[in-house]
Amino acid sequence: MFLINGLEQEALPASDRATQFGDGCFTTARIVDGDVCLLDAHIRRLQNACQSLFIPYSEWGTLRGEMRLLASENDSGVLKVIISRGSGGRGYSGAACQHPTRILSVSAWPAHYARWRDEGVTLTLSPIRLGRNPMLAGIKHLNRLEQVLIRTHLEQTDADEALVLDSEGFITECCAANLLWRQGREVFTPSLQQAGVKGIMRQFCLQHLAHSDFRVVEVSAQEEALHSADEVIICNALMPVIPVRAYGELDFPSRELFQFLAPICEQTR
Repeated sequence: MFLINGLEQEALPASDRATQFGDGCFTTARIVDGDVCLLDAHIRRLQNACQSLFIPYSEWGTLRGEMRLLASENDSGVLKVIISRGSGGRGYSGAACQHPTRILSVSAWPAHYARWRDEGVTLTLSPIRLGRNPMLAGIKHLNRLEQVLIRTHLEQTDADEALVLDSEGFITECCAANLLWRQGREVFTPSLQQAGVKGIMRQFCLQHLAHSDFRVVEVSAQEEALHSADEVIICNALMPVIPVRAYGELDFPSRELFQFLAPICEQTR
């Protein structure tokens, strides 16, 4: 089901800047028992992204109501929200765009995540690297061509997810998830100041780890850092947390960090 500016429809004008330039942002939330998990965090993400992208969206109360309405009609699922600059004018200038477009849709929750949680996942190193851009780093904007290429390559391998580096060779994220690794009581995660997405679940995990006996360190680390890790996990708002069992020839049998975070992350409503 799709809602575009409050109307149940699937057609978007070809002039909308989401299709013309990828000019917008989005978030993807999990629905559990008719509720939007971490709803406030998803709204904040969209607000921060619109501010950074200079998109003059203001109907946050209406959007929140529509998110809750669509979620209430589903026991489980995935709720995606897109905000684009809308339509207006020609060329790169958005000066004539006075009415941003909001698009909401619901789809099925990926059932394989349950199997991944039980079995763990395998990672492969992606040859596709993320370009550095500190102005856009962290934002879940609509320009996802890098992720499309990463996924295209991943689907040609036997791995479940991809370890993605930036153009300078630093660990950044996975194709559709953030990454944390543990060495002893220290938990490391990429700083994401130059590239990547600051995921909702990543932030949730970091907040809870800050009040634990684990020590969290945001780092700029190269791929070799995983060679000394005791444990690796990936996370996003839908998974929400999944252990990595292997990366290439490296095995990660430990589940200490996963066992700490998993029950917390399953109670995010």
